[in-house]
Order: sequence, then structure tokens, then C-alpha cells
Amino acid sequence: RQVGTLILVATGAAAVLTVVALLPVLGPFAPLAGLIPLGIGFVFGSLLVEIGSGELRVAFGPGLISRTIDLAEVVAAEPVRNRIWYGFGIRYVPGRVWMWNVSGLDAVELTYRSGGRFRIGTDQPQELVAAVSEAAHLT
Repeated sequence: RQVGTLILVATGAAAVLTVVALLPVLGPFAPLAGLIPLGIGFVFGSLLVEIGSGELRVAFGPGLISRTIDLAEVVAAEPVRNRIWYGFGIRYVPGRVWMWNVSGLDAVELTYRSGGRFRIGTDQPQELVAAVSEAAHLT
């Protein structure tokens, strides 16, 4: 599991600022508005990667947003470094690859039989490459 500390701090700060800014307008209901950024932090504050039964599952936070990848379709897994301007969350880098990450620049890029690619942010790229390679029977 990769924890997005920056995302959690930013959404926490946004919640406080939202409540403070809306307190004069909404009064006692202002804390409800602060739940929106807290919800975003809850959903996108971490990224879990699980491998089992011929599949790789990637899930944000509690798993409301997830993706399952059939490892039989994976032909390569390699550690890569994302550019800082690629950002965090769910992103498409034009002409390149879909990417899911919450923290840092390290990732593992999977290449599918179809030629498509998918990047998964991780704090342990070498370990994830080894686990995917073993589970997908890559040489």
C-alpha cells in the first residue's frame, strides 16, 4: 500500500479552510461542506496493489475505485520514473500511458499483449516488478 501523505495533508487543510470560509454563510452547517475534501482524501489517499489468482488488482483508498488486470495479458513489467508534472491520481499521459499513483515518482509500467500500457505508482518498484514477473510468468 502506497500512502499519499501530500494528498492527505492537502485535503485535510482544504477541509479546514472550507469550513472557516463558509462558517459566516452556512453557520452550523459549514462542517458539512468540509466533508467534501475529506471524502476526496479518503478515496484517493492511498493506493493498494494486490496480486493473486492470475490477477493484479489496483485500488484507491477503500476500494471504491479499482481496476483488475489479467496477468495473462501482461508481457512486460519494468520500473519507471514519472515526471513531476504528470501529477497524482488517475491520469493519462498523452501519447504514452494511463497512470494511477498517489505519491512519489516511482512506478511500474505494465505492457499488455495489445501494446497498451499502464503505470502503477509504488514505493517499492523492484519488488512489484519481481512479484508481477513471477505471477505473470515473464522471463
